[in-house]
Amino acid sequence: MIEYDLIYEFSKVMLDLDPSVRWMGIANKFGVLLNAEHREGLEQLMTDEENEEYAALTVTRHKTRIKFQPKIGDLVYAVGKYEKVLRATIRINEDYFLLLTLDVDATDYDSILVKKIIPLVRERRNEFVDKDASEENQKIQST
Repeated sequence: MIEYDLIYEFSKVMLDLDPSVRWMGIANKFGVLLNAEHREGLEQLMTDEENEEYAALTVTRHKTRIKFQPKIGDLVYAVGKYEKVLRATIRINEDYFLLLTLDVDATDYDSILVKKIIPLVRERRNEFVDKDASEENQKIQST
């Protein structure tokens, strides 16, 4: 299992990257929401249960997109603009996903994602390792 302290610290840093970030979650490859944080003082649009369902559906949807990556390239991010919020999905690595919501009036969302969010994800993606699985792989490789 990944260390909760890492996820919590990463979440706090992510929320502070840009004032338009409303909510963020980290989900594993099975669509399980491991942590979710929202901007202080923000009235959330969805319940915790709805966010958990969103995470599961988002990861499933991402898996359908990767089928075409050999032809069109790796997905950098996926975004949906709704009446009340912008949603973005960014793959951290093979095992984890970053889910974000931004203020709907964040007209420069591409710049926020490409210049602030994604560089941090790339810089820290190697920290997102399942410790138990990593130890098991090391045991297998050493035998």
